[in-house]
Amino acid sequence: MFDYTARPGLLQDRVILVTGAGRGIGAAAAKAYAAHGATVLLLGKTEANLTAVYDEIEAAGHPQPVVIPFNLETALPHQYDELAVMIENAFGRLDGLLHNASIIGPRTPIEQLSGENFMRVMHINVNAMFMLTATLLPLLKLSQDASVVFTSSSVGRKGRAYWGAYGVSKFATEGLMQTLADELENVAPVRANSINPGATRTSMRAQAYPGENPANNPLPEEIMPVYLYLMGPDSTGINGQAFNAQ
Repeated sequence: MFDYTARPGLLQDRVILVTGAGRGIGAAAAKAYAAHGATVLLLGKTEANLTAVYDEIEAAGHPQPVVIPFNLETALPHQYDELAVMIENAFGRLDGLLHNASIIGPRTPIEQLSGENFMRVMHINVNAMFMLTATLLPLLKLSQDASVVFTSSSVGRKGRAYWGAYGVSKFATEGLMQTLADELENVAPVRANSINPGATRTSMRAQAYPGENPANNPLPEEIMPVYLYLMGPDSTGINGQAFNAQ
């Protein structure tokens, strides 16, 4: 496990947007960020899930989060612009962006992967992530110390058979992170890095490995050290790096 202990007020007064915040790693990250002082913007497609996370954060007495129902599969360019305007009007800047939302799609040989399925995975995992990054970058540049964290995978660092569109989308994720990091280097107070969560006890993992015993994998809450490290001031100056949570 990544060796780091976050101090209590690590993210005090920071405004952080988390995609896919309704469950799994996204929900765990949102709660961890809030517990360390951040105002968390909970973005996801299922409002009921986001509201449940909101309620947990509020019940714990952490800064009041914001629920943002937003469907990355169907969102149009103007909706990204409206999201940026809403954040700017409410907070004046953005200090952190965790790209966590993604889908696996079918795990089949490339030969048997339909174009429709390939394009759906790429749209949610890559195109929507690009749109969100590009649209929110001006707000991140208004922060004194902003961090963009991309969620990668071991299959996005070395290609593996039958991971199809998901694997390709995670290679693209690493590519977007590296390109953005290089553009930001010594130019803006924004850094970009990626995290490979590793095997974690989530519904997505269960979908990918139906025969696996989930109890053998850590809970999302257990892999949070690296997520906190990259979102806080202790990682200032760390840019363009690929991290492993485990």
